[in-house]
Amino acid sequence: MKRPVHGGNLSWAASMAGCAPTSIIDFSASINPLGPPSSVLAAIQSNICFLSQYPDPSYRDLCEVLGKFHNLPPEWILPGNGSAELLTWACRDLSKLKVTYLMTPAFGDYWRSLRAFEAQVLNCDLNLEDKGFTFVTLAEGTLGLYEPTTLFDRGRQVGGQKSLNSGLLINNPHNPTGRLFVREMLLPYLDKLALVVVDEAFMDFLSPKEDQSLIDWVKRYPNLVILRSLTKFYSLPGLRCGYAVGHPDRLRRWQHWRDPWPVNSLAVVAAQAAINDVEFQKQTWQWLAPARAKLFENMCQIPGLAPYRSAANFLLVKAEESVSKMQQRLLKRHKILIRDCLSFPELGDRYFRVAIRSPAENQTLVNALTDILS
Repeated sequence: MKRPVHGGNLSWAASMAGCAPTSIIDFSASINPLGPPSSVLAAIQSNICFLSQYPDPSYRDLCEVLGKFHNLPPEWILPGNGSAELLTWACRDLSKLKVTYLMTPAFGDYWRSLRAFEAQVLNCDLNLEDKGFTFVTLAEGTLGLYEPTTLFDRGRQVGGQKSLNSGLLINNPHNPTGRLFVREMLLPYLDKLALVVVDEAFMDFLSPKEDQSLIDWVKRYPNLVILRSLTKFYSLPGLRCGYAVGHPDRLRRWQHWRDPWPVNSLAVVAAQAAINDVEFQKQTWQWLAPARAKLFENMCQIPGLAPYRSAANFLLVKAEESVSKMQQRLLKRHKILIRDCLSFPELGDRYFRVAIRSPAENQTLVNALTDILS
């Protein structure tokens, strides 16, 4: 069986470990271990009867719920078949520009979507070793994110294009490093670029006082698009539901491009229940910070490993030996799956990513890593 590009491929992991997929402890997919919320499961169960009906193609009810959550009119929201579908349309818009700046290392689907429309891409490499800060401020310097003048100077060297015909694709918090960029770091790009697409798939994991979302700036900047996922925070990867926040004109154009009914009826009611589950949101914020800190501390004690601080629900870890071999030993000895970083060319076989799971599972991971590296 071919090595997977994404995390969460339990069939492949089970074939390597020689066990059933249900026996694998999955640290490769950054999914909230507290979910799915009971409110979501109840909503799905009570709406099973609607499977015999088509969903509302405008998804008006869901747009209103999401709009209320973000204090926006519903026409500023576009639900999609996971944020991956909406990323495709964002990259179609980016491909019309002279160049798209891409923060690297970058999620593999960014490359897939940009290449599908033959976009011209200019890499902007994040300085991985400057890991002293998770919350980046302008006063602390670029920390691997180019200052606007520097980035645009690079852009002008590629075909002489102007910054106003350029775009930026970035995720915040950054995947796979977990780095968080404060708003002040990104806002200058909105005045200088034709289109800025910010993937905030992991922003939900930050409490309101830590949140650095740019959603509040969407109405001010028609060149800003935010992508959001319900997969990670609410543990719903199997339902495929995400949404874009952007100017209504742009979202209407995307609607014309795509297939009808991209979001199924159960995903719609699940999303409505999830976004309104305040108690689940609070439980997640209370769980994550101490669990992440403890796992980071324990990983620091394992010889040969160097974890990076993170604002998300995962840790990027640098290893002194081949991660591919470590991954195989973990599967065969302990039935544990970690996320290799072979799909990130800048990282390769000396980095891996692990999700934050329950305290007991996190300790199991630490013990297993200690075992295979001893």
